[in-house]
Amino acid sequence: MAAGLRKAVLAGLFAAVAPAVAQAQVGSYRYASIVVDNGTGRVTEAVNADAPRYPASLTKLMTLYMAFEAMREGRLSLNEAVPVSAHAASMEPSKLGLAPGSAITVQEAILAIVTKSANDVACALGERIGGSESRFAQMMTLRARALGMTHTTFRNASGLPDSAQVTTARDLAVLAHHLIQDFPEYYHYFSVPEFMFRGRIIPNHDHMLTDYQGADGLKTGYTVASGHNLVTSAVRGGVRLIGVVMGAGSNAERDVHMATLLDDSFVQLGVPVERRPVPRFHIPSLIASAEAAPLRPHSVSWRRHHGGHLTFVHLASQHVASAHHSANISLHLAVMHGHAHGGCSRHHCYGTRELRRT
Repeated sequence: MAAGLRKAVLAGLFAAVAPAVAQAQVGSYRYASIVVDNGTGRVTEAVNADAPRYPASLTKLMTLYMAFEAMREGRLSLNEAVPVSAHAASMEPSKLGLAPGSAITVQEAILAIVTKSANDVACALGERIGGSESRFAQMMTLRARALGMTHTTFRNASGLPDSAQVTTARDLAVLAHHLIQDFPEYYHYFSVPEFMFRGRIIPNHDHMLTDYQGADGLKTGYTVASGHNLVTSAVRGGVRLIGVVMGAGSNAERDVHMATLLDDSFVQLGVPVERRPVPRFHIPSLIASAEAAPLRPHSVSWRRHHGGHLTFVHLASQHVASAHHSANISLHLAVMHGHAHGGCSRHHCYGTRELRRT
């Protein structure tokens, strides 16, 4: 009975929803977001959640899922040495800079991926599990589909640019849910603030761990094509939320946006939140050219578990064409209550680029 109920809940988990907040986003065509109650599957916020996006280093969440699964099945162990091939060593930064022919333990690899987002390490770990990185990517895709990530395709273990490697914000929320639920014995790795590697202190790229109360993982990601991505889980008042933000214009903007979305979602769920001042991002040149994500009007469905049955409610959503037009209409948005006026206050101004991939 309990197993059947859990199955029914999971069947409705992360179903498409037209939430009461954040129905459109003035910003980049890359933008997408979703916030989900991990315990019930309730979607509290979603914008472009099913639109294809580049995962960047959020890919490594799947790489780690595969590693955790291999360890549970006895195909891999924490103290096992992972050889570094010439192919793995050739990966672009971010990386540890491992030499071809060297080795790293599985536990060191996990920590290097979580903190440094090391591309050479992710590739080496993928080769160890799959025999080759390309074969490992096929395994990743098959496993992702089995988990319910129906719009995700992987082409490598690291998230380095590949036009065929795509996912959605909703699929990443599904993956985060499974990492938390399927591997509670390994989830603690995502909250490690730093680790010592051969005399070097490697800090964690994820500043939500220190800047947002209750945050305990998961991962950052960045490429020029993807923008600044983040998957975060946070617990307050016995409620665990999973948030996904994709396509932000900077790390700082991404983190503030994530904090705002999580705060709003906790409030929706009756968890008290102490609001903090929201920084202003002064990027005047982007306001005039900011465009909403190129989505056409569509119908989405909210699948709700009620009394042992799933109820489907179909609603329509409408999207904004440009920042210029958005100033002349009234929008009910979770995080955009200001006006375009040469700076951003709870706006999200996308388009800035940074060279580092995380």
